Amino acid sequence: MLADNILQQLKKHGQMLDSELATATGIPLKQIRSQLEDLSAGGVILACNVTRYQDGKPSQAFQCRISGYVPPVAPGRKPSNPVR
Repeated sequence: MLADNILQQLKKHGQMLDSELATATGIPLKQIRSQLEDLSAGGVILACNVTRYQDGKPSQAFQCRISGYVPPVAPGRKPSNPVR
């Protein structure tokens, strides 16, 4: 159930941080991180450790996205000759 909610959010938004997933799903961060580790070990998602600095203090997080997922093409006109 938790994994389904996480995968649904990742399909909807693409790449997300673990804290963003926790906020979006309402699941505690500790449970999100354990689910992300399980999904990453199974090859369902790709995850990496990220260090961000806020006011000079380091903040550790997981950044993840679905493995092999290509989002659909955005609607609208496309250029006739793509830039090479």
